[in-house]
Amino acid sequence: MPSQKSRPTMHIPGATSHTIAPRAGRDSHEGTLRYLKAGSGAPVVLLHTVRTQAEHFRLLIPLIADRYTVYALDLPGMGYSEIVPGASYDEPAMRAGVERLLTELDLRDVTLVGESMGAVLALTTAADLPERVRRVVAVNTYDFRGGIARSGLLARVVVSGVLTPGVGPVVAGVEPKAALRKILQGGLGDKSALRADYVDELLQVGSRPGYPTVARAVYQNLPTLIAARSRYPEVKAPVHLVHGEKDWSRPSDREANKRLLPAADFTQVPKAGHFIALERPDILADLLNAVA
Repeated sequence: MPSQKSRPTMHIPGATSHTIAPRAGRDSHEGTLRYLKAGSGAPVVLLHTVRTQAEHFRLLIPLIADRYTVYALDLPGMGYSEIVPGASYDEPAMRAGVERLLTELDLRDVTLVGESMGAVLALTTAADLPERVRRVVAVNTYDFRGGIARSGLLARVVVSGVLTPGVGPVVAGVEPKAALRKILQGGLGDKSALRADYVDELLQVGSRPGYPTVARAVYQNLPTLIAARSRYPEVKAPVHLVHGEKDWSRPSDREANKRLLPAADFTQVPKAGHFIALERPDILADLLNAVA
């Protein structure tokens, strides 16, 4: 559980916080994972994106908890999952964290719901564990060049600074509230969907010792998310691709994934941006509840 000094500031009705310990005899870079659990029914696993955490799904969880047992994971090193010095934050390492959740809790008949980076991890996890995954809902897959830098000029400057040798660690450790808010709002069609208490929660997590190192490593490894697209044709479970009309991805990016997943269903959310879980959780809930 998070320590008293790093306890989440947000509460999701009906959700409880749990942890998964590192596996005995495994790589020392494997840390404790934290997840939220709520509801009852078949399991649905929610996977967040870069610089966010399980609370990213605070609005979605209550809408689906009557029909599913919901597990919202803090990806390795993010949210309140343990920060392990020297750990990798490439796509395979983050996917390994997702697979730990499924295997350690022995989850089966799972619906994987991922947004952005989490959408890529949902698809690659489904490719690895077909016997456990029932369905994948991939929301605004983050598997194209540019990524968050397409949010706007400020995002381009910040991400470029984080990745610059020498000064990168310093830039990653400086995160003014106004800058974080502006960058995240660049992923929304409706800017008001970014609530102040969520920004405060993200800033608290960002102040954890070692978190700037994690953030920089994640940005450095974004090309591994692009490379992971090669795994999409391996997915055997039904897939539903969801995109916001104003997502950072371009039509060519979306069409490329449709070609890799020709049997997938596709929904475009009018006027929505990259963070649909913040902006239109009702649409995601309707997709999930319709097949519960």
